[in-house]
Amino acid sequence: MIYNQNNSEEMRKVGSGGFLNPDKIIKELNIQRGMVVADFGCGAGYFTLQVAKIVNNSGKVYAIDVLDSALNSVFSKAKLYNLTNIEIIRGNIEIFGGSKINDESVDMVILANILFQCNDYDSVISESKRILKNNGRVVIIDWIPDKIPLGPKFEHCLSEDDIKKLAIRNGLKITGRIDTGSHHYGMIFSIIR
Repeated sequence: MIYNQNNSEEMRKVGSGGFLNPDKIIKELNIQRGMVVADFGCGAGYFTLQVAKIVNNSGKVYAIDVLDSALNSVFSKAKLYNLTNIEIIRGNIEIFGGSKINDESVDMVILANILFQCNDYDSVISESKRILKNNGRVVIIDWIPDKIPLGPKFEHCLSEDDIKKLAIRNGLKITGRIDTGSHHYGMIFSIIR
């Protein structure tokens, strides 16, 4: 990967409309060079691009989305910033095997602002768990339901308690929280052993 430090400020500008600060969140996740990360529902690549910069060419980022327009956006930005360690995948994370990533092959799965858009939450968590290495982590960031004037409709949002229950019934345990600002919550999960 060729990364020009002058591009740093420009990359920050591809952020998430001011509601999330991917740089700040990623620092809390302790992502290291060489890690393999999957960004489920990558959208415009708010997390994908920053993570790719950190994991460097010794690591990899899978950018998965069902929308071609989102994937085209990530592809264009990755090319602009010379990020060659991003693999773009058109996949359906609500189907077992739908991410098209091998079993137990990633260190971290990021689910940022995606669950409220899904119909089958259990399948998304199951697919996350399927591709996770034994010591891997699942990061869930989503809208706080009572922040609705700015976010999605209330009935589509899951509360923190809903997420904890969802994770537990799918074999995950909470191992940490992250500061995601005033409109979102963020939790880190690992596989129950």
